[in-house]
Amino acid sequence: MEAVQLQMGAELIGHARLMLGDRKTDARELRYLSNRLIEALPDALRIAESRGGRRSVPEDAESDGSAQTEERGNA
Repeated sequence: MEAVQLQMGAELIGHARLMLGDRKTDARELRYLSNRLIEALPDALRIAESRGGRRSVPEDAESDGSAQTEERGNA
C-alpha cells in the first residue's frame, strides 16, 4: 500500500510541475491540483512517521541531523 501511495504522490508532483510551468493553467485547474496534493500529503507523512517509528535513532541525533551524517560516514 505504501508503494501505491508514494507512486501516486510522485505522479501528482509530476503533474504539478507541468501545470505550474504552463502559463495557460487556470485557477480552477490549480485548485483541483492543490486538493489532490492535500489528499496525498497526509499519506506521505503517515508513511514517513511509520518508517521513522521502525528506526532506532537516538533522540538527540534526530534534532541536529547528526544521525544522517554518521550513517553516511559509515557507509
